[in-house]
Amino acid sequence: MKKYTLPGFKFVYLSLILIALSISSCKTDSNNQNKDESSNSNKDGFVKIFDGTLKNWEGDPDYWSVENGNLVGEVTPSTLLKNNTFIIWQGGKPANFELKAEFRITENGNSGINYRSIALDSIPFALRGYQADIDGKNNYTGQNYEERGRTTLAYRGEKVRIDALENPSGSLRDNVKNNAWTERTVIGLLGEPDSLKTLINSEDWNKIHLIVDGNRMQHYINGVLMSEVTDNDTINRKLSGKIGVQVHVGPPMKVEYRNLRLKKL
Repeated sequence: MKKYTLPGFKFVYLSLILIALSISSCKTDSNNQNKDESSNSNKDGFVKIFDGTLKNWEGDPDYWSVENGNLVGEVTPSTLLKNNTFIIWQGGKPANFELKAEFRITENGNSGINYRSIALDSIPFALRGYQADIDGKNNYTGQNYEERGRTTLAYRGEKVRIDALENPSGSLRDNVKNNAWTERTVIGLLGEPDSLKTLINSEDWNKIHLIVDGNRMQHYINGVLMSEVTDNDTINRKLSGKIGVQVHVGPPMKVEYRNLRLKKL
């Protein structure tokens, strides 16, 4: 029996295969693109603000670098500081947000994460604003300290309300006593400071979680609430600003940060 072949059938068949492969390739490219765009995000809404490089961060290279993919601040005997210095995130001035990170600091280290801060014009890489305090001896880790402002707002273990000054006048220093703001009221306790200290790892990695929403700021270390401030001082408080990481005046030290992630509320 004679076999008949439809004209152009092979050509049409090959064309359909090529079209299918092309569509599959486009889908793959699209999926890869979506994967790249979401590679800095997690399902919980947090976005990486440190990708293992100093992209979108500005600081003095004498003190800031990247080692093993970690953000590192280091003071050496030859680079002792006259002023606290920061590396500052250039990605915006968040208002309401959550920030998560991990840190490790040497025993003599003094550092912190600033937020809702402003950069000073008079001193390079200096910030004024709220700070989640961190130090190697864990005397202050977890407290809320306002850098170049109202000083200590809440010690570790305190839930504090900050009221507006009744008669604001003069300088902020007029309302500071023993390195703490005088117009602060402890409205609750979160635990004994020394007991909370035992939950913080010395010279090892710790997790820090900041929840900053409206006029309330909460500082968590390793999942435990260490301090909480409700700031009703409409004159001195800030509701948005820069994020930065500090190395403090003092002896040689080293601090490392990793997995810095931000979620806007």
